[in-house]
Amino acid sequence: MSDNTAPLRARHSSEERLAEHLRDFVERAATGTRLPTVRELMKRHAASPVTVQRAVNQLVREGRLITRPGDGTFVQAIPRAPKPFDASWQSVALGSPLSNDSAFESFFRIPASDTLVLGSGYPDVSLQPLSLLAKAAQRASRKASTWARLPVEGLDELRHWFAREIGSFVHIDQVLLVPGGQAALSTLFRALVPFGGPLIVESPTYFGALAIARAFGLRLVPVPHDEHGIRPDLLGAALSSTGARVVYLQPAFSNPSGLSLSSERRREVLKLVEGANAFLIEDDYARDLALETAAPPPLYRDSSGHVIYVRSLTKSTAPGVRVGAIVAMGAVMNRLKTARAVDDWFLSGLLQETALELVSSPSFRGYVRQLVGTLRERRDVAVAALGRHFPEARLSRIPSAGFSLWLELPSGTDEAAFVDAALRAKVQVNPGAPWFAAEPIGPHLRISTAGAPADVLEEGIRRLGATFRETRTPRTSRSKR
Repeated sequence: MSDNTAPLRARHSSEERLAEHLRDFVERAATGTRLPTVRELMKRHAASPVTVQRAVNQLVREGRLITRPGDGTFVQAIPRAPKPFDASWQSVALGSPLSNDSAFESFFRIPASDTLVLGSGYPDVSLQPLSLLAKAAQRASRKASTWARLPVEGLDELRHWFAREIGSFVHIDQVLLVPGGQAALSTLFRALVPFGGPLIVESPTYFGALAIARAFGLRLVPVPHDEHGIRPDLLGAALSSTGARVVYLQPAFSNPSGLSLSSERRREVLKLVEGANAFLIEDDYARDLALETAAPPPLYRDSSGHVIYVRSLTKSTAPGVRVGAIVAMGAVMNRLKTARAVDDWFLSGLLQETALELVSSPSFRGYVRQLVGTLRERRDVAVAALGRHFPEARLSRIPSAGFSLWLELPSGTDEAAFVDAALRAKVQVNPGAPWFAAEPIGPHLRISTAGAPADVLEEGIRRLGATFRETRTPRTSRSKR
């Protein structure tokens, strides 16, 4: 990415190294031991006073050190783990879980620092506009309005930006700001589908949407796709047989498959949804991440109130920029506003003002172009690495947007066991099963190019190929060598 992030990354790494040294010191020292002075730490670790102070502050926040003004900084007693207690009564109180699919848990865990991350859906630190974000946050924090109570709908200026970005057919009154795309889907599913009600989804589809639906006790109705997108004949049958009034879809560059609805399919899908008096939730997560040609126009443009559109800044900026928008027209917008207000009254002013300062920066467009260029390079590196190191995995298609590579593993592969073996080889990758609303159609993997630089992708895929061949080789054959 651009050179303006290099000083920030270097500073962060030096702080982290010093903080780790201090953790080692705390582990060995007795409670109450005084920490060496800032001057001594500067000399010992060849660090600046700012770096030392930030590393010390980090351990204070972790509860490992305590600072006494005028006296010094001392090792703090680490709180003991809570005593074991009998929690068996909670099983009775909680009842059966809404979903027994423990595979979802792996998506929410942050991998260990020595693991090659090939499954993250967020841009890694080398892709993030850290310098632009730091300046944007600084400007935002100086505004009095940042700390005030804001309208449920969000800041007008930021709503105007989303409306302009989506198209001239969107009015500011149709825009509701939310804390990211995941929160948008959560609001929509809860507001539009009754508990236990049917929700039609493409299969496979975004695992995060499936996780929300299962958590809310919704009945998922999967509809397969072909090379042109979701199949209209099966979508029509699902609408009529289930009485579903909500369809969740990623019409452009679906995650994980990378498919986009063809022009003819777009018309057919809209006609079916309108004929059923249903809503279509259009998750347009990758519009900013088109690697080849521009994304097709949103379905929202051609719909009279049946399409509800979702877009987020997070995928094209940084995980912490949890700002997105729901775009809808008609009475449904009032229901969505109420749902958002009940959750948290309004979106954080600091987040909104920072996002506004970021997207208003003259450098933001250039940053996005660089981001797309880097993602294109990573995709090409990963595709080539798969051919060299992991030919057993079949790439469904080379994606023309986004960051997902959807791989089909040979029939008979134990997908879960392979993902576990990969993790032991220090490679984190997404299993395919959680992307299906029903039984998977064979073993799959999803690799993401967002969270891993090119060299990490190359090495990670090499390890995946070696691990696959190792796990597929019978133990008796290995022992005879």
